Amino acid sequence: MARYTDSVCRMCRREGTKLFLKGEKCFSSKCAQQNRPTPPGQHGQARQRKASEYGLQLREKQKVKRMYGVLERQFRLYFAKAARKRGNTGEQLLSLLECRLDNVVYRMGFAMTRREARQLVSHAHFTVNGKKVNIPSYLVKAGDVIEVAESSRSSEVFKRLMGQDAPVFLVPTWMERDKNSLKGTVVRLPVREEIDVPVEEHLIVELYSK
Repeated sequence: MARYTDSVCRMCRREGTKLFLKGEKCFSSKCAQQNRPTPPGQHGQARQRKASEYGLQLREKQKVKRMYGVLERQFRLYFAKAARKRGNTGEQLLSLLECRLDNVVYRMGFAMTRREARQLVSHAHFTVNGKKVNIPSYLVKAGDVIEVAESSRSSEVFKRLMGQDAPVFLVPTWMERDKNSLKGTVVRLPVREEIDVPVEEHLIVELYSK
C-alpha cells in the first residue's frame, strides 16, 4: 500500500505550512512546523532557494494531496471530474475534495484529524441517510444526513462528543450539527469562500493543463 507511514509532521515542514494532520498538537507549542520551519532532512536549511514556476505548482498540488490524504491517481481522477464541471476548475476540485465522507466527518467534529476520520469511516462507524458507508472517498450530496451508527455510540471515541464537557467545534457554514448530537446534515455543497484551505488552486490547474 502506498500510504505515507512516516511522521506526518515532516509533511507540514516540507510544505512550509500547517496541514493540521495531528489534531490538537497542531495548535500547541509542540507543533514541529512552528518550532522547525525548515524542510526536513540533513540539508533542510541549506535548500532554501527560490522555486521555479513548476516547483510552485508542484508544491501546491502536493499540499492539497497531503492535506486531504489522497494519492496521485485518485487526485488526477478528481481533477478530471472537476474539469468536466461548469465553473472554475480549481474551485470545483476543492469542492469535490471537501465532499469526501472522511473530510465531512472531520469537518463536523467527529474526528480530530482527517486521518482519524478515514479510519472511523473504514470501520463502518457512520451512516449516510440511514445506511452504513465504509468508503472514505464516498462523495456526499446536499441534504445528506451523516450520523454515528447506533452500534458505535457506546464507544469512548463518540461518548466524549456528548454531554456538557463535549468539545466545541467550529462547523463550516455549508453543514449543520448540534453540539450534543451525533448527527450532522450537509446543507449545500461548499463554495470557495467557505473552504478554509490555504492554497492557490489556480497553480494546480496550470500544472495539469501543460
